[in-house]
Amino acid sequence: MNQVNENSSHSGSLKVEDLYFSFSEHSSSVVDILKGVTLEAQRGEITSIAGPSGCGKSTLLYLMGLLERPGSGKILMDNMEVQNLSDRKRTIARNQLIGFVFQFHFLIKELTALENVRLPLLKNGTDRTIANQISSELLDDLGLKNKVHRPAYKLSGGEQQRVAIARSLVNSPNYLLADEPTGNLDTQNSQAVFELLLLMAQKLNIAVVLVTHNENLAQQSDQEFRMLDGKIFT
Repeated sequence: MNQVNENSSHSGSLKVEDLYFSFSEHSSSVVDILKGVTLEAQRGEITSIAGPSGCGKSTLLYLMGLLERPGSGKILMDNMEVQNLSDRKRTIARNQLIGFVFQFHFLIKELTALENVRLPLLKNGTDRTIANQISSELLDDLGLKNKVHRPAYKLSGGEQQRVAIARSLVNSPNYLLADEPTGNLDTQNSQAVFELLLLMAQKLNIAVVLVTHNENLAQQSDQEFRMLDGKIFT
């Protein structure tokens, strides 16, 4: 997967083509979740996917993040097909190329903001001093300069989600996949988190794919898709 990083440029995208996915609910019952989905998320932009619960939004995001395998179709990262990678290479790709943000921040509440953010770096063998520097700078960029050493449980909901975003960005991914990241936030904090995602997309040249129920945020995105019954509409 190092080849992907070496070939990454200022342009590029995360693309799915004619993607199908289904699962067996019972021994003889197959449920079709995605039915020929095609879309492309450009780096430097936010692409939103909006639609009712159960329409396949989160499933699509998990496929784009290599957490599931499609029944058929293609997943392309900067024009490189990745849907058939081995499990080992999928893990490497997720670690090197993809950041995830979820509705629930999944922070370790006893650790400080800095300690939560630097975890992926330390896991990858980065020197602790360098990990602290990178994490501190990222938290500063996200408006948390004065909260770096505060335990996660002493942060507000909006601040916790910003720490989660920082953690997702600390490995410098090409793509950030956000599944309802503002679902537990009020209107003001939802807007603030969206604007931070937009800023990071532009500043770090990453493709942000945002799954959301928030129509207002979807409409502010660079590109908006609607999803219904496993199909994509523009």
